[in-house]
Amino acid sequence: MAEFSLDFQINSSINKVWNALTNSDNLAKWIMENNFKPIVGEKYQFRNDQWNLIVDCEVLVVEEPYKLSYTWVGGPINTVVTWTLKEEDGTTYLHLEHTGFEEEDQAFNGAKYGWVNMVEQLKTMLNEM
Repeated sequence: MAEFSLDFQINSSINKVWNALTNSDNLAKWIMENNFKPIVGEKYQFRNDQWNLIVDCEVLVVEEPYKLSYTWVGGPINTVVTWTLKEEDGTTYLHLEHTGFEEEDQAFNGAKYGWVNMVEQLKTMLNEM
């Protein structure tokens, strides 16, 4: 099994970052359209009609505002995304773990590249809020 982790520093409060991770309207601005609700056991989808992409998800962990985890199942991948947050001096440290890949293949590398780009969009969105 393959997995990766990424660390980001965001110049926003932990509550603003948490809201960006758990509010459906905000998620749509930096990931994809969705029907997300931060409730353990809730099933939802991320959708990108332009790419004909549907990602099926289920919420696994909600520990506001410190930890959020959900399944990420789409195409050839059946994986788990876990966000961990901590705040120090007005900066939020956002840690991402994406686990469950079969190997370090195209899906693995695409996910890693995709998350880096999406978190840049998240930072832009937070700066505009």
